[in-house]
Amino acid sequence: MNPLPESLTVASLRESYRRNEISPVQVAQQLLDRIKADCPTEVFITLVDAERLLARARQLAEQLQCDPAVLDRQALFGIPYAIKDNIDVAGMPTTCACPAFAYTPEHSAEVVERIEAAGGLLVGKTNLDQFATGLVGTRSPYGEVKNPFNPDYVSGGSSSGSAAAVALGFAAFALGTDTAGSGRVPAGFCNLVGIKPTPGLVSSRGVFPACKSLDCVSILAHTVADGWDVLTVLAGPDAGDPYSRPVTALAPVTRKLRIGIPTPLDFRGDALAAGAFHAAVETLQADSDFVFHEVPFAPFARIAALLYDGPWVAERRLAIADFYQRHADDMNPTVRAVIGKAEGKTAVDAFAAAYALEAGKRMAEGVFQDIDLMLVPTAPTHYTRAEIAADPVAKNSHFGTYTNFVNLLGMSALALPGPFRSDGLPAGITLIAAGGGDHRLAEFARRIEARLHRRLGRGESEPPRAAGALPPLPTAEPMVTVAVVGAHLSGMPLNWQLAERGARLLRAARTAPRYRLFALPGTVPPKPGLIQVDRDGASIEIEVWQMPARHYGGFVADIPAPLGIGTLTLDDGGVVQGFLCEALATSGAEDITRFGGWRAYRQHASA
Repeated sequence: MNPLPESLTVASLRESYRRNEISPVQVAQQLLDRIKADCPTEVFITLVDAERLLARARQLAEQLQCDPAVLDRQALFGIPYAIKDNIDVAGMPTTCACPAFAYTPEHSAEVVERIEAAGGLLVGKTNLDQFATGLVGTRSPYGEVKNPFNPDYVSGGSSSGSAAAVALGFAAFALGTDTAGSGRVPAGFCNLVGIKPTPGLVSSRGVFPACKSLDCVSILAHTVADGWDVLTVLAGPDAGDPYSRPVTALAPVTRKLRIGIPTPLDFRGDALAAGAFHAAVETLQADSDFVFHEVPFAPFARIAALLYDGPWVAERRLAIADFYQRHADDMNPTVRAVIGKAEGKTAVDAFAAAYALEAGKRMAEGVFQDIDLMLVPTAPTHYTRAEIAADPVAKNSHFGTYTNFVNLLGMSALALPGPFRSDGLPAGITLIAAGGGDHRLAEFARRIEARLHRRLGRGESEPPRAAGALPPLPTAEPMVTVAVVGAHLSGMPLNWQLAERGARLLRAARTAPRYRLFALPGTVPPKPGLIQVDRDGASIEIEVWQMPARHYGGFVADIPAPLGIGTLTLDDGGVVQGFLCEALATSGAEDITRFGGWRAYRQHASA
C-alpha cells in the first residue's frame, strides 16, 4: 500500500488508481488515520462516520475491480472531498455553524448528488463563518480556523474549513460557497485554486442561502485542472433551482489577451501583499502574448459597497427570518450585528440600489469591451486572528475589496496561487471575466499556472500540470459537428480558430478510402486540399470537432477559397461536415496522399 502524499490531487489519485497502486479502501483508511492524528478540531464540524466512509470505499473498490473503465466514465471516482456545512447531505446535520439552527435533511444538495454519481468519496462537512457571513474564518462556535501556514493568521472565510481541509491534506478538493468572496479569499490565504462560477452555472438547490440571488457554490483544489474536473461534473441547469440557468460560454482567448489591472491599487498599507502581487504582474508582463490596460477601480468599488451597505443585507435577514426573531442570542455577535443592519432597509432603498446596480452592469460591459479579463489581488492584505478580533467588521470588509462586486455584476472569477509573501504566507491573484467566462479564465490560469503557482500545498514540490487544453464545459446549446483535415488539427497553427469558438474535440478519425490530399501552392506553408475521387482513393487522418452553432457561420466565413465545407464519409460509414477543396485547385499541386494525413506531411516537410 502506497502512503498518501501530504497534499492530495485529483489527477495524481486517479493515476494511482489506474496503475493499481492504491485502492479506495486504502485511501479512506489512511485519511481516517490522518484525520485522527493530525486534524485540528476546528476544521470539520461533522465527519462522515468511519463505517459509512469505509463502506462507500469498499463499494468503489469492488466497482473498480470489476470494471477498470469506470475511471474513464466517472471523473471523480474514488476522490475524497469535503463540503461546507451549509450544503445538505442526506442524513447528516446541516448547522451553518450555528448549533441552535441545525437540521438534518432527507435529501442531499444537487451538487453532492452529482459528485456522488461521479464516484466521489465524502469525508466530512467543514466549518465556516456562521451563516456564511464573513471573509475571515473566525465567526464560528466550532472554533476559529487557523491558517495552515501560520496559525496566528486567519484562514479566510467563510469557506474556512473547506480551504483548510484541502490545504492540510484531508481532501483532494472541497466545496464552499461564495457570495462576496467566500470561496476566493480562503483560496488565496491557503495556497489553493478557488473557482467561483458564473452565477446560475452550478445549482444551489440544497445549499442554505446567504444571499439566494447571488450565492455560488465554489470549488477549492490544488490545481486548475483539478478544479475544472470538479466544475465539469457540477455545471449544468437544474430545474429545481429557480436561479439555475443555461450560461452562454465565452471561449478562451488563445492569441493576444487583454488584461485589465485596477487603478489605483489599495493594499491597506501592506507592503508585503503589494510586493507579492506586483511580482505576479511582472512575471506576466514579460509575456508578449499579454497586453495590459489600466482600469479605473472606483466604479467597481461603488458596486461592491452595495453588498453590505445596501439592501442586499436584507436577503441574509430573510434567509433566517424566523430564527433571527427567536434565537438572535444564539448567534455569533458579529454575524448578528451584520445581519441586523437589514433593519430599517426599505423598498425605496431596494429600488435605488437596483438602479445603481443596473448602471454598474452597463459600466462593466463597457470596460470588458476593451479587456478579456481583469487581474486583481485576491485580498489586499492578510490579518492575524488577533487583529480581526480587535476590529472584526472593518478588517473583514478590507478582505472583500476585490471580491464583493463580482456576483452582483454576474461575473465569473478564479483565484490562483501566486508568489508567496516575503513573510512566508501565501498570496494569490484573482482573474475576473464577464458572465460565462469560466472556460476563458480556467484556460488562461492553466497557461500561467506554472509561472506563478510553484508549491503544492505546504510542501516544496510543484503541482502537477494539465498536459493539454481544458475542454469546454458540457452544454445544452445547439452544436455543429465539423471535421478538420489540415492546419486546424490539434497543435497546428489554426487550431486557435476552434478554441476561440468554444469547440470541443470529439475524436480523432479517418475518412473512408475515397479521398486524396494535396499541398496547395501559393502560401507558405501550403494549404491542405482534400478531394473525393472515384478511384485510387485513400483513408486520410482527420479530427472531428463540435462547436456551438452560434459560432459556426463565422467559422465557415473565415475559410478561404478554394477550400470550403462539404460532406465527408468516414471509415466507419458515418458522414460529417468537413473541409473539402475545389478539384480544379489541385491542378499542379503536390499529391501528399501517401503520408496519410496533413500532420505526417508537415512533420516530413519540417524534417
